[in-house]
Amino acid sequence: MSHIEKNVKNESTHHCCGYASHEPTAARAFTQASAEAAQSTFTIAQMDCPTEERLIRKALEPCAEVQLLEFDLLNRRLHVIHDHGFDVHIEGLIAQLGMVAERDVNTASSSSKRSFGVSRRVWGRTLLAVVLAIGAEIGVWVQAPFWLPATLAVLAIVLCGASVYRKGWLAVRRLDLNINALMSIAVTGAILLGEWPEAAMVMSLFGLAELIEQQSLERARTAVDRLLSFTPEQVEVQVDGGRWQRKEAKAVAVGNYVRVLPGQRLALDGVVETGRFTVNQAPITGESDLVVKEKGDAVYAGSINGSRELQYRTTADHDHSLLARITHSVQQAQQNKAPTQRFVDQFSRVYTPVVVLLAIGVAVLPPLIGMGDFAQWIYRALVWLVIACPCALVISTPVAVVSALTVGARQGLLVKGGVHLERARQIQHVILDKTGTLTEGRPRVCDMLVLGESDDAVKQIAYSLGMRSDHPASQALATALKQESHIELMQFEAYPGLGVQGNADGVTYRLGSRLWALGDRLPPADVLNWEKNWQNEGAGLVFLANQYELLAVFAIQDAVKTTAADALSRLRSMDVGITIASGDNQQAVASVAKELGLEAVHAALLPEDKLKLIAHQQEHGIVAMVGDGINDAPALAQADIGFAMGAMGSDIAIETADIAILNDDLHKVPYVIDLSKRLHRVLVQNISAALAIKAVFLVLAFTGDATMWMAVFADVGASLLVILNSLRLLQVQPA
Repeated sequence: MSHIEKNVKNESTHHCCGYASHEPTAARAFTQASAEAAQSTFTIAQMDCPTEERLIRKALEPCAEVQLLEFDLLNRRLHVIHDHGFDVHIEGLIAQLGMVAERDVNTASSSSKRSFGVSRRVWGRTLLAVVLAIGAEIGVWVQAPFWLPATLAVLAIVLCGASVYRKGWLAVRRLDLNINALMSIAVTGAILLGEWPEAAMVMSLFGLAELIEQQSLERARTAVDRLLSFTPEQVEVQVDGGRWQRKEAKAVAVGNYVRVLPGQRLALDGVVETGRFTVNQAPITGESDLVVKEKGDAVYAGSINGSRELQYRTTADHDHSLLARITHSVQQAQQNKAPTQRFVDQFSRVYTPVVVLLAIGVAVLPPLIGMGDFAQWIYRALVWLVIACPCALVISTPVAVVSALTVGARQGLLVKGGVHLERARQIQHVILDKTGTLTEGRPRVCDMLVLGESDDAVKQIAYSLGMRSDHPASQALATALKQESHIELMQFEAYPGLGVQGNADGVTYRLGSRLWALGDRLPPADVLNWEKNWQNEGAGLVFLANQYELLAVFAIQDAVKTTAADALSRLRSMDVGITIASGDNQQAVASVAKELGLEAVHAALLPEDKLKLIAHQQEHGIVAMVGDGINDAPALAQADIGFAMGAMGSDIAIETADIAILNDDLHKVPYVIDLSKRLHRVLVQNISAALAIKAVFLVLAFTGDATMWMAVFADVGASLLVILNSLRLLQVQPA
């Protein structure tokens, strides 16, 4: 399994080496609870806004058998942790609310691919209701007999308002003043006041606006689903006798041999077993350049094959491909609410009851003090009730956050929660590892100095140690010293930031830094001179020694990424401070820093040293850590926001980080900051617009200058405005 694929195993849970994640999430609680109880996922077609969420919460949360609820409104899914056997009762309780809960049998798939679009029949019924309401209004203007506009109004209300009244009654019974309850009360009040045409106009316009809002939300939902549209539905699989047979991609098991013709997309993840190919991984990582794939390299569903027929062995089924997991992680990230979203949720719980109480005051107090008759002020109070629902306010944040998460996923970014994306705009300092982050992460051995009489024996020992370590320097050493056989080492151990050691024939060998390998012993003078010369060239040095003597020294160099300088320049233009924190020697780190024009340099650091450096920087603001190695995992957890390099990075680093960069492009760090700033601007715009529109109409309603149908336009129109504004984030591209 590849490093990139593993980074989506725990989208919301990350921990390592005793360093717990610094931000607990609901998703983590869901995972922990599911180990001890039953877990069910339901698709509820009628659940498309916080109105239905509140009703379901009130019905299920009092049940002792229910341990945890998680709502995914965009996909209309409800995840429940409950006692075994209680799932049937959950379906019944939801049915009592006038909704249908369908069990999701396979929740591994990142998308249900269900369409919640509005049927033509519903559109036709709603548009007819609007026409009838307009006819009722015209009947009043032309002074037609009373029965005509009244009849037209009743027909419009019946066509469009039956479901609203049904939902409103269910809400009132549960003491929940949601939009359906408020609209039902307002329309009923208008009828009692004799305002039949206006009651019809309010109900029909509300129904029409709800349908438009529903279609707009569908676009936000399908934006996530479109990530999976890159994979074909069928694939050619090798069957008995070597024949090729077309099968549904969902039916292909792990371990099958599949082929992809030139120019076609891959349907499944896998690993190349023979040959050399090029693929376009832009749908996965956002990188437009072709990537060379050879034996042992991973390939991913959604990638486009180059000019040769590609054959590979599958490593994951359709619902567990990297692309499916990325899509699933975007959906899961909605559970980890951003700070603004949590604030809005809390504010909305107070806003509605306060406005309803004020509406009662508007209906009663002015007539009692002689400011007009009751009918006049009751009508104004009904207008307030229409404006009282906080739908636009509540929907203003999740649509914006999921749009930003989706566009980030298209660019090869795996963001493990809206909280991290929103907070990224506050980053004031970035601490960067060197190897694999600022450099290519593919070092090569440029020289070696072998001491002693048997060069081959020393090289075999170095190869045997290096091949068992995943550190880039060790891997470079193993590649350069490739042997036909290796020594079986006993008691092999890896020490992050230091090196590795193993025992052979009672002798302990160490491969790593000079201090690690030699301790207090100094190498011979000729070795010191050789070491100094290579350090001046910016090479890293790896020492091989046993408890008795120094056996060899290897000079290893790693080229600086061609994109690093430009990415760091962008960070500087954002007034973000930059520091290199590396475990390599001072000269090697200084050489890279000089090439990139960086002054803040910390070398020869152990993992605990990086923690101290981050803690010091956190005293002055929000700190991000960018790394890829095992020794970076504690620092990634300690930082306010951790970025892991997803292609070259270790599994632990990827799981620990808050954001994984799937193509290892440093440009994605300033891109995340820019996307975060854009998200924040949209959130501020949405919240400000929703509150401003409601405030204006509350004043107009009090002065008698706003009618009920104008209030409907204000309420649902504000919802449409914030949704469309949020969808603009789907167009954000890297600079």
